[in-house]
Amino acid sequence: MASVNQTASQNAEEFGFEPGDIVQEWLWDDDVDDSIRAKIEELTGEDLVDEDYNSAVDGVILWWRDGDDEDELSDTIVDACGVLDDDAPLWVLTPKPGRPGAASSSTVQSAAQTAGMNAATPLTVSKDWNGIRLRAFGKGR
Repeated sequence: MASVNQTASQNAEEFGFEPGDIVQEWLWDDDVDDSIRAKIEELTGEDLVDEDYNSAVDGVILWWRDGDDEDELSDTIVDACGVLDDDAPLWVLTPKPGRPGAASSSTVQSAAQTAGMNAATPLTVSKDWNGIRLRAFGKGR
């Protein structure tokens, strides 16, 4: 039986990605959790693509840390939505509370609203990272 505390990185399907999906990764840095990246690539069978990929994608993960500019987060969300298929998963991944770079979920919610999106409740995606799924206003209710 699965543990209640199993993370989305252990069950990459929880992100909403499927085999064959092209997932774009934004704001990668050397502090990201490579196990999350590996699980997504294992599930989709595809390498993650970076911000410079200029075709439509089936999902987005966006690594964001406190100290980055909130307006930059809003702008990045808007940019990511520009290449994202309708209703495709968009996740903002932030360090968990107490970790370096931890961002408050209210900051992510505010940036999401500025970008025309709703932010879901944070989900534990690894030992050090939370994920917050964003949806366009009026979607996924």
